[in-house]
Amino acid sequence: MTLVLSRRGLFLSTAALAALQFLPRSASAQSGGRITVAADSEPAQLNPAIAASNGVFYISSKVIEPLAEASYDEAGLRPLLATGWEGAEDGLSITFKLREGVTWHDGTPFTSADVAFSALQVWKPLQNIGRTLFANLTAVETPDAHTAVFRFSAPTPLQLIAKALPVVSSVLPKHIYDGSEIAENPANRALIGTGPFVWGDYKPGEYYLLKRNPAYWQPDLPLAEELVFRVLPDRAAAAGSLEAGEVQLAAFSSVPLVELDRIGKVPGLTVITKGYEALTYQLVVEINHRNAHLANLKVRQAIAHAIDRQFVLDTIFLGYAAKATGPVPANDPTFYTPDVTTYAFDPEKAKALLDEAGFPADASGKRFALRLLPAPYFNETRQFGDYLRQALAAVGIDATIVANDSAAHQKAVYTDHDFDLAVAPPVFRADPAISTTNLVRSGIPAGVNFSNQGGYVNPELDSLIDTALTTLDPAARVALYHRFQQLVTADLPLINVVDWSFTSVASDKLGNIANNPRWAVSNWADLTLGT
Repeated sequence: MTLVLSRRGLFLSTAALAALQFLPRSASAQSGGRITVAADSEPAQLNPAIAASNGVFYISSKVIEPLAEASYDEAGLRPLLATGWEGAEDGLSITFKLREGVTWHDGTPFTSADVAFSALQVWKPLQNIGRTLFANLTAVETPDAHTAVFRFSAPTPLQLIAKALPVVSSVLPKHIYDGSEIAENPANRALIGTGPFVWGDYKPGEYYLLKRNPAYWQPDLPLAEELVFRVLPDRAAAAGSLEAGEVQLAAFSSVPLVELDRIGKVPGLTVITKGYEALTYQLVVEINHRNAHLANLKVRQAIAHAIDRQFVLDTIFLGYAAKATGPVPANDPTFYTPDVTTYAFDPEKAKALLDEAGFPADASGKRFALRLLPAPYFNETRQFGDYLRQALAAVGIDATIVANDSAAHQKAVYTDHDFDLAVAPPVFRADPAISTTNLVRSGIPAGVNFSNQGGYVNPELDSLIDTALTTLDPAARVALYHRFQQLVTADLPLINVVDWSFTSVASDKLGNIANNPRWAVSNWADLTLGT
């Protein structure tokens, strides 16, 4: 297949390349220490302690570190700012031992006060995932500079907190944020952390620049002198830049799926599927239950039956996905159950359900109209939005697509509730409590991205989620989350369509690629570029 760059893609590629030529380079960078990667979006803010989002982590994880990172080791975790953790038998406290000899990028020592501040002032009140995970966190004691004791008002499973550490525990410098409006602090856009790279520069629409931290706590790391994230929203442009040698890495399927077979045969480039195992994405139809039509269960069931998941799998994802059965993906070995309500592709049944719901088709075949907002983050979510509009039209529902950029989409769906249906790509992260339950739990304030903002309320489901959050026995938690999946698929607060992962395309000159299951959003301290 011949690669064809659109005029817009070619313009972006040329403009970004020209901008990069004027970046200051150190002597080491000139000898090969600068690694350039493709970035397909520009987050509104980059603070991962507020927004636990892969689009944010992709850049910020190199600067701001969590307490621990995911690992392929048997334990599944690699200590970072924490060197160890231990939970009390009653589940009411967890003690973290913190790494000594760590400094913030401005030279201030890292201490337990930073962890306490981050947990109580940021993760718990502000973070999209931490709001739920740390709901019962009442205090963080700091008996010394390198010990933090988390106190909970209800039993909290160590298993859950440990699994969540890579996602929810990005630590912020207290001396930078204390006393400020945290969400508006300028450090959210010019990051200050403890990580292997320090903030360099940002040119909107062009690039993010990160530079080597010479005082990093891990000796002889990082290996790269600079990381440059080139803003390339056009994925054809990302593919062209890889082939031209202008970038060395495109992660998160930045290269179109239809190009993977061809580009994998280009000398010097390799297609990599490893490094995303802890980042299963779920293609979901979010539903605004304030809409009288959508508040009817039969209408939601009809929409579920109108979707041809096999077509979506084959045509949009080209086989790089799996059919979803519910809110927990089948590749999760701990919590998944197939014993759920499923919805086969059946347009005639969908029409019958709409008739039963009291919404017959008029003379033109239309029943009612909806606004459909596909998330703009990935080509697949936009393409599925186009497909869903056609699938709904086939059963008499007139859906109008409302296209927004990332910031406008998030505001419309998660703050203003100005949607009927939305296409979302939430992430499953090893435990339902870390992300999936947020999509259906009621009572989450407006403005919390990637959470239940559709007005859905189910007291039984809320109670189950709360109980599982404080259940210490692992087998009992598994049983609760099996019931969770059954309730969600029966009542359809949202509709799961497919589960998918990502690919990377990398230069063969890069070393230490995909060496942990969250690699694309880890710190890349050991990433290297050879000659």
